[in-house]
Amino acid sequence: MTAGRTVADAEPFPQPPPGRRHGPNVVVVVLDDLGFAQLGCFGSDVATPAIDALAADGLRYNRFHVTALCSPTRAALLTGRNHHRVGMGLLPEVAIRFPGYTGRLPRSAATVARHLRDAGYSTFAVGKWHLAPRDEWSASGPFDRWPLGVGFERYYGFLGGDTNQWAPELVCDNHPVDPPGPPGDYHLTEDLADRAIRMIQDQQQATPGKPFFLYFATGAVHAPHHVAPEWSGRYRGAFDDGWDAWRERTFARQVASGIVPAGTTLTPRPPWVREWSSLPAAERRLYARMMEVFAGFLTHTDAQIGRIVGFLRDLGVLDDTLLCVLSDNGASAEGGPTGSVNEHRFAHGLPEDLAENLAAIDELGGPRAYNHYAWGWAWAGNTPLRLWKRYTWLGGTRTPLVVHWPAGTAARGGIRSQFCHAVDLAPTILDVAGVEPAPVVDGVEQMGFDGASLRATFDDPDAPAPRSTQYFEMLGSRAIYHDGWKATTDHVGGQLAVEREHLEGSTAFDEDRWLLFDLASDFSEAHDVSARHPGRLAELVAAWEREAERNDVYPLDDTFIGRARAMFRPRYPPRRRTVYRPGGGPVQEDALPPLGNGFTAVATVEVGDDGGEGVVYALGDWTNGFACYLVGGRPVHVINGFGHAHRLEAPAPLRAGRHTVGFRFEREGLTGVLLVDGEEVARQALPHGLPFRWQIGGAGLTVGYDRGLPVHDDYRPPFPFRPTLHEVAFEIPWIAPDEPDGAARAAYEVARRGE
Repeated sequence: MTAGRTVADAEPFPQPPPGRRHGPNVVVVVLDDLGFAQLGCFGSDVATPAIDALAADGLRYNRFHVTALCSPTRAALLTGRNHHRVGMGLLPEVAIRFPGYTGRLPRSAATVARHLRDAGYSTFAVGKWHLAPRDEWSASGPFDRWPLGVGFERYYGFLGGDTNQWAPELVCDNHPVDPPGPPGDYHLTEDLADRAIRMIQDQQQATPGKPFFLYFATGAVHAPHHVAPEWSGRYRGAFDDGWDAWRERTFARQVASGIVPAGTTLTPRPPWVREWSSLPAAERRLYARMMEVFAGFLTHTDAQIGRIVGFLRDLGVLDDTLLCVLSDNGASAEGGPTGSVNEHRFAHGLPEDLAENLAAIDELGGPRAYNHYAWGWAWAGNTPLRLWKRYTWLGGTRTPLVVHWPAGTAARGGIRSQFCHAVDLAPTILDVAGVEPAPVVDGVEQMGFDGASLRATFDDPDAPAPRSTQYFEMLGSRAIYHDGWKATTDHVGGQLAVEREHLEGSTAFDEDRWLLFDLASDFSEAHDVSARHPGRLAELVAAWEREAERNDVYPLDDTFIGRARAMFRPRYPPRRRTVYRPGGGPVQEDALPPLGNGFTAVATVEVGDDGGEGVVYALGDWTNGFACYLVGGRPVHVINGFGHAHRLEAPAPLRAGRHTVGFRFEREGLTGVLLVDGEEVARQALPHGLPFRWQIGGAGLTVGYDRGLPVHDDYRPPFPFRPTLHEVAFEIPWIAPDEPDGAARAAYEVARRGE
């Protein structure tokens, strides 16, 4: 380049090289909480024709493994590294200050999206993310662990572990957005498919032929199992003979199809799953209906995947698209032995009320429920394996994998039995794309992959497995695979009270027993041979210890609550008084001051002769939430705790003029107090304290309106406040006054430590 006075006598920069116009597209579909046996092509009688068609024209891997929980699997999949090694030993919501559990993907583990983007691919993420600490979900970020911060160019979905399918908490790129339709006319999975199709269409119309990577992660089939009646209704009566019979029929189909080897043992029903025939008729009716709703949810999800596949076919790019479908962990037992109409109860360790669940049977799948099936269906959904999500038995860690790439492999309808794991997918994708992972990204030297490419297995069913060793750990449950053998602990620990009461196994690390299985001849991990091969078992246990040290697995903890001691403290400690004003977006729950130990909220309003109406503030919905609003000029405050409404109403409408309207929660005595102009006008005892999480997947406080589903039937969102709402102030009495700041911080730390 030479500069000149005019363009005519100047030499311009060299022309940049043309953009990438070659390479297969890549689509990875991640289903949530789907068991080994729940797809049609893996033995189920639940209709999944779109995925089954991909399997018939591609490959099924029957020894594909994951980490036993959602976020860790997603971290392993996207980075190609073991989950502890990238700080995702558990969920980002319970991140702790130890290397394997920070909940923060390190910059030394660039994602497959980043490598593909830098190599000229367009990169899109749609759906569930769940890879950023919960205190980073707010409008203030930071955003470097959101999808756009780790290599994706576009994002649409939800940041948390689950969300309401009828009224989700949505993000577009780096900002919150509302669903494009009201509950009832809207469903999240349909919306996600629409967005994925639109992203690809826009990209291909702008740059035809440029390859793309789509990471499509549904909220399905994780609870809440939400689906319209026309989908669940098609399964009426299909599960009336229960989980025992369903499991036996499914196993027979698995063996007949070859997805499970002949001679495999169907593991017996454990004592904590009740025999179907022993259940009262009312319970059988409830549990069968729960499974009907789940089945409809799965079939509906398959239909949305089918829409994406159909669009790729119409676009003429399906054959040269590497398309992988998998689940992040085994089927979920988090509904407990009786299932749940409101899974927020599970998250807070509250027992289920069978009578209430029976009374709500017709609400299952709809916007009034937040339902999850009984754990007998999770056991059946992992046929022929033991246990379920969160445990390192095969029921938690072996899930379906379907691979479809007609342009890249001649195999059609084949089964592949090489041992493989989620960490192998990133190296496989880069291998197929012809992209070498960069050794340095943004000036940071990159750690090596733990996974290896599966590409050799595409055309050769006898190709060696990509690796011979893989460790597992989740909430204290531990296992290791090596050269066809698997050692697994009997650790149950303190994960969930209901499981601790029912499941057999050790609850103390120093009492754990390791069991040994020859997976070459024992596909279902049914026969413990540790007594016959003590030397082999010792070798595997020693190998697990080495892998644990190398991957930052220590320190072990088998609870959620026990991690509180080492959790990250807020970088911005809450203030004694925080003011919110109308006109902004939702304030994420974790950006709010802590309310559980007592608070006072006071709104300043002006009303006319009719007393005004509308929402003052609201968070959550009728499954778990609270709201302050005016109806007919009367102030009302509702706490809807786990579906039970506790409502306070002022005895008279407000008179014209300026007023304060408020609510006080008194932790001592568990009492709610409605305030008008500083005076108590109503009081009510609450049956329990406030939830530590109002919504499992996150929620936002809105000021001057509500959105999505209401907290109470008194109103329908958005129900905007009128005529004038000036501000809402939340005050936390146990936090020191905001000045001086040092005193506030000191008092906050003392309170946190319980001193």
